[in-house]
Formats: sequence, structure tokens, C-alpha cells
Amino acid sequence: MKVLHFYKTYYPESFGGIEQVIFQLASGSRKFEVDSTVLSLSPKKVERVIELTGHQVYRCRSNLKIASTDFSLSAFWQFNALVKKADIVHYHFPWPFMDLVHFVVNHKKPSLVTYHSDIIRQKNLVKLYRPLQNKFLESIDTIVATSPNYRVTSEVLKNFKNKTEVIPIGLDKNLYPPINLERSQYWKEILGDKFFLFIGVLRYYKGLHILLEALALKDLPTVIIGSGPVENELKAKATYLGLKNITFLGQVSEEDKVAILNLSYSLVFPSHLRSEAFGISLLEGAMFGKPLISSEIGTGTSFINSDQVTGIVVPPSSPEYLSIAMTYLWNNPMVASKMGLRASVRFEQSFTADKMNKSYAALYQRLIDKKSK
Repeated sequence: MKVLHFYKTYYPESFGGIEQVIFQLASGSRKFEVDSTVLSLSPKKVERVIELTGHQVYRCRSNLKIASTDFSLSAFWQFNALVKKADIVHYHFPWPFMDLVHFVVNHKKPSLVTYHSDIIRQKNLVKLYRPLQNKFLESIDTIVATSPNYRVTSEVLKNFKNKTEVIPIGLDKNLYPPINLERSQYWKEILGDKFFLFIGVLRYYKGLHILLEALALKDLPTVIIGSGPVENELKAKATYLGLKNITFLGQVSEEDKVAILNLSYSLVFPSHLRSEAFGISLLEGAMFGKPLISSEIGTGTSFINSDQVTGIVVPPSSPEYLSIAMTYLWNNPMVASKMGLRASVRFEQSFTADKMNKSYAALYQRLIDKKSK
């Protein structure tokens, strides 16, 4: 069957969590006889069609950006052309422009949307968007939440209980580069062999200011991989707090990320707002058998990280509790090791890409069969 994925950004220009999910789906579902195409936007003039691990990626030029929402005139005709070849359309929410394209093109193909997150920050604009959002979600055949936690706590999804099901995000370790011993030794000489690690785009909801304040209470070795809008602000805060054991690495290659992740002691993930709907980096930490530290924000982060089992879950926006959790793991390596082992076991049981792709392939087929009756 042919599936068209539609989202505002994608590889190789953007490496966020939603892009990772789409990549895992497009690459891994081929074994379930799913042929994927991805349509996304780009702010640059780039090659329109590229090939990535067995699937095609079409990119349209973004003409305008308002409140984090990209718009593209060419996306209307490109989506219309691609949807004609698809058996099913897989949308990735939120992206208001996507809703508009859906209604303008008015295709009759079965469709589903993976509901990655509520819209949190633009509280006034979301009031204007809500009628279109609700109409869009009503028109979709099935809504997929990425965790039972999010399905229960999302005020939006409460209105669509009868058409919402849960398929957890999964990862395929084989899609990651193998650990390079030379790069591992290189990073060990720079970073040491015992440090906390954060991986992700440096955004407002990631809670990194809370992490810095926690480190001001106990300056434990911590490495931050990633760049983003609040990067300079965080570096300035780290300097102001006089932190001596924090290292900002910026963006690194996937090969280096894997080497550093494997070398790390624990994965710390201080996101404090519901904009963090799942936590791909937490999943990566579990995949590599690392004890996890996260905040209780009523989303998938606490679905991945089970408190006192795979790691420690602390109250959000609390540098004190975060510092206590980090210090406890630091001083109790046997406990940390057992938590990391249980995180790895939980990953294999619940969060593999195979499990996710099999569930989506079954859902695709079910929707196609239903539409054809």
C-alpha cells in the first residue's frame, strides 16, 4: 500500500522528534509492504525530490511563516498530485496549514493523523484556530495518540475519544550508526566517562534553564547536545551561574551522538511543559540502557520513564528536586545500573520500531478496507 506523510519539516534539513517518527515509519514499514512518500516544506531553494532510505521526499518552498506555521503556495498542487497516487494519507499534527491544504484539496482517500502535541504556547491564536482544528480532526478517519497518558490528559483529544487510539512511538537501533570505538575514545578524552546527557533542540519547553539552576546547587558533569532558539540565552545563564562542569556541544553527527550517548552515565530530560508530548531522546536513552530523569507533565515522558523503575520522575520546574535526583543517581551507581537495565528491557518490550510499524500497517489496511466497502 502507498502512504503519503505530510508535515512541515523533515530530514535532511530538520532533525526534531516528529521528523524522527516519520523517518522510522517511512524506513521501517517497508517490511510490512508499506511504500512511503513524505511531503514537507523548506525555507530554502532546494532539490525538490530526494531519496532517503527507500522512500521519496518531496520538498516545497515555504513562502511565509506566521507564529511558527509555515505556508507554501506550491504545496497545494504538490499535495494534490501526490495524494492521487496514495492509498492513504498520514498527517502529523500540529500544523494549521496542513488542515487548510486538506480541505482545499478535498481528497477522498482514507486518512489518519498522529497527534503529536497540543498547541501550548500560542494561547490567543489557538482560539482563532480551534474551529478549523476541530473540523479537521472531525474529518479524519482515525486519530493516533502516542501514549495513553497523552490521550487521557489532552483537552482536545477528550472531544474525540471514539476515534482515538494509542500507538507508542518506536525506534530501530539498526537505523543508528554503529558505535565507533575511535570516536568513543575521542569523546572519552574530552568528556570523561561519567556525565549526565541531554539531547534535543534547545527550545523554551525543554526546561534547560531548570537544569542549569539544578546544576548551580550541585555542579555535576553535564553535556548538552543540540542547538536552537534559546542556545545563547542558556550559555549566558550558565556563565552567570558560574557552572564549571557543563559542556555545550551544539549539533553533532549521528555517529558522534551515538558514541556520546553510549558513553554517558544518565539521560536527563527536564522538559516542563506539555509541548513535550513524548520525548524521543528519553527513548534513545532507554534504547542504550541509560537510567532516565524526567519531569511529570502528564505526557508520554512518564510513559517511557517509570518512576523508580527505569529512572526518576520529578515535579516539573523544580531545580531542587532535579538536583536531588541527579545527585542520588550519581552517588548510587548500582541503582543507576539496574534502572538502566530495566529501561532497556522496557524499550524492547514496548518501544521498538517494529512494534510501531506493525501497528500502523494494520491500521492503514483497516482504514483502506473500511473505505472500500
